[in-house]
Amino acid sequence: MNILLINPPNCGRSIPEERYGIVSLKQIFRGEPLALEELAGNLLQHNVHIVDLKANPAGLDEILSGLRPDIVGITGVTCEANSMLKIASQVKKHCAPIVVVGGIQASNDPGFFNHQDVDFIVVGLGKKTFADLAALLEAGQYHDIILPGLIPTRPGQVIQRPLFCSSVGDLVEDKPPAYELVKKYRSHYVLEKLGVNMGFVASACGCTHRCSFCCITGQTGGKYLTKSIDAVVRDIKLLGDIPVIRLVDANTFGDIERAKNLCRALVRSELKKQYLADIRSDTVVRHPEMLREWKEAGLRAVIIGFEETSDESLSAMNKANKSSINTEAISILNDLGITIVGDFIISPDYDEGDFERLGIYLDQNRIDLPMITVMTPLPGTPLYQQQKNRIVNHNLDYYTLTNAVTKTRLNEKLFYTLYAELISSSHKNARI
Repeated sequence: MNILLINPPNCGRSIPEERYGIVSLKQIFRGEPLALEELAGNLLQHNVHIVDLKANPAGLDEILSGLRPDIVGITGVTCEANSMLKIASQVKKHCAPIVVVGGIQASNDPGFFNHQDVDFIVVGLGKKTFADLAALLEAGQYHDIILPGLIPTRPGQVIQRPLFCSSVGDLVEDKPPAYELVKKYRSHYVLEKLGVNMGFVASACGCTHRCSFCCITGQTGGKYLTKSIDAVVRDIKLLGDIPVIRLVDANTFGDIERAKNLCRALVRSELKKQYLADIRSDTVVRHPEMLREWKEAGLRAVIIGFEETSDESLSAMNKANKSSINTEAISILNDLGITIVGDFIISPDYDEGDFERLGIYLDQNRIDLPMITVMTPLPGTPLYQQQKNRIVNHNLDYYTLTNAVTKTRLNEKLFYTLYAELISSSHKNARI
């Protein structure tokens, strides 16, 4: 079968840019479409193509001019959901293929895609489910298909998220990502600060923590699923001479013994790569010796969700951590010489004093690259349930994590002005 997998274009919209001419806050998503590469790796008995519209916005028209796909798969995050439906409509008009949508937004809010131009919605990781669906369709079965994590659409009727969460079997780790299918886009996948190519590898999926704002739970139902160490090393090798590897897991160090064993396997493999990985600050504090080993193995930078600067604010997010632990983790990582990319979340309820407080914290603590986003109640999260009656902007194009979709306490223009000033000030000496 001809299978076309589509990564949507950069399509998020910016309130501060559109209303106030503040362009510095617009967020652009970059990096290879690893979710589609993983899917494709389990579909290579078919004629599979990946179109990355972030790298080549005209790519869909180009490939549809010469290909009539039997199945089209579309992935995306929340701010790309409207574009996913537009793409579904475009391909349906072109050749009426079976259209399947998946990804984080589909897993958390499948009802959004219960649309006439979509045939199936996949929740969870989807690597096994999509391949099983393709096999059934190839055999001529188009109706009454029942598969774990698969929802046939019923426009006009209510659909429910199935009682399903992905398991280790859904990783299908014996089928590596089809990195070769994005070879023509590889020059676009660059770590901008360094001007070097970066490749994506997943060593684990999901997270067992329950931060109220996080949308990851919908992917695995709160499970932490890990690939074998051999599979991780294999995937890194498949990326060839790419010097920087981004481990895209929500928490690469969720299993400490496994993390140590993976580190030692990377050393033995003599791959000589540099790594970027996510870690919790309490893991840094509890296991500095492990980080020392990882530093020797090539760990260049870690991404940490500090989120806020006070225990009260962290507790309100259901973030099982303390401000003092965050500060201690910063000190440990500075001593180890590991670059810190620190995630912080500002609330639409911020006043001028809150912006000043965060600015002082960033001045006093060496965080190499602060990443500051706006608290956003993403559909499917506990935060959404808590705040859905406060939402004033329901257009998912604006759910980029840099727009306030609930009413701001400050005058809106002042809120975004202070936000932009905070970003500018915190990035003056940014390094990675």
